[in-house]
Amino acid sequence: MSEFDVCIIGAGPAGIAAAMRAWDFGKQVCIVEKGPLGGSGVHNGALSSKTLWELSRDYINACRRDRGYIAENVEIDFPHVVNCVQQAIGEKVSQISEQFAALSQPRPGCPNCISLVRGSARFLDSNTLFVEGNESSRSLKITAKHFIIATGSRPRTLDEITVDGSLIMTSDNMMDLMSFPRSMVILGAGIVGCEFATIFANFGQTKVYLIDRADRILPFEDEDVSRVCSTNLEAKGVTIHHRAKLLSMEVINDQVEYTIEHHTGGKETIRVERAVISVGRVPNILGLDLDKAGVVVNEQGRITNNNMQTSISHIYTIGDVSTDKALVSIGEIQGRYAIEHIYESLDNVPSYDNLSTIMFLDPEVAAIGLNEQQAQDSRIPYRVSVYGYSLVNRAIAMRATDGFVKLLVTDDEDMRILGMRVLGAHASTTIEAVSLMIKQDCSVCDLAELLHPHPAVTEGVQECARMLLGTSIYKPQVFQSDLRLSRVTYSD
Repeated sequence: MSEFDVCIIGAGPAGIAAAMRAWDFGKQVCIVEKGPLGGSGVHNGALSSKTLWELSRDYINACRRDRGYIAENVEIDFPHVVNCVQQAIGEKVSQISEQFAALSQPRPGCPNCISLVRGSARFLDSNTLFVEGNESSRSLKITAKHFIIATGSRPRTLDEITVDGSLIMTSDNMMDLMSFPRSMVILGAGIVGCEFATIFANFGQTKVYLIDRADRILPFEDEDVSRVCSTNLEAKGVTIHHRAKLLSMEVINDQVEYTIEHHTGGKETIRVERAVISVGRVPNILGLDLDKAGVVVNEQGRITNNNMQTSISHIYTIGDVSTDKALVSIGEIQGRYAIEHIYESLDNVPSYDNLSTIMFLDPEVAAIGLNEQQAQDSRIPYRVSVYGYSLVNRAIAMRATDGFVKLLVTDDEDMRILGMRVLGAHASTTIEAVSLMIKQDCSVCDLAELLHPHPAVTEGVQECARMLLGTSIYKPQVFQSDLRLSRVTYSD
């Protein structure tokens, strides 16, 4: 029997962040992992898919013929592409392993350390965990004063579709492909589905179909964002089945045959080499025996929690397993906060008002805070400015003027920043300052006064702020197709 101050189940981004924060407090920490270190955030999610996206962008740029040079005989080989992704994954896993190895030893003045235990965990009671060892580790019982469940999530599947991991796949199986499929259908037009559609369209070796049951892809984003991304996908040859209902999908003669019903009532049947199911994610809680610990799970299969504490106060839940927002940034923040709540008795709740995301599409999309759709659904009066990339010098220099910056502020004298959307090259580099300003409840005046380097895409953010103050260099009255300045109010 091993005793610890805190035991963390899951060595993904959330669990690792919690373990390291507990080490900061000088606690005796155990972290249990049955699979590869880093979890889905490294192996099947953020790192792997974004590496694949970067490689696809490198390839499409190498094939461009509008930059004064032509690269002849550009060859592409999927196994080599996958090997490059695996190298990136390996680098991150090595970093994680090195840190665990170093922190497994007591340090001067503090005998406590982090113990990495490999195996499958399940609760025996609210204070005891049983870890069934694997080939390289023995089984053991663990007791701890606090437990943190950070077991992550997995792709959601549908009862009517058999996922075999070869012909009908999820995002977990993408790196198992041996070659570029000649054709592929993706079910689901959310972020993950659209990202994989973008990646394979960029490589240009696969005919991609995207099944979208909504009126438009990325339905949670504003229509202008969705429209640009949809148009660019279709320009790359992607067929988007808008407002389509999947009737069936099955494997026939080593191909995937699917039938959809269009909103007009017409039915269409298509055969492709591969299918990818991308309809969300579900928490990994099977096999944990949460009932033995007294942890309540709701009808949707999620652990009920109040500010990350479960129905058992010394058992916490963080990351994908506790929220429907499967983001590494949220998992890491929650991991750190859970430990600080335990050892510093923090009463404040993490704020997600300045939550930011990056969508690796074409163009790249960065989002933070509210969009127009959310503001209108909540009937929040706001002012908005939109600044086209065609007027941003860095974008012009890159020959990448497709996109825009959109900034929302409150409709009052303060004009506090509510949110921002950026579509275009280097979009992800634009959100840090805005994130801090939303957290600090700053005015757009503060944003307008920042000094940006030149040329940089962040100058588009500054000009958006200046437009709202009526002081922009380029005037919306002149560049009406590239600039927009609006005010949205509501009748009582």
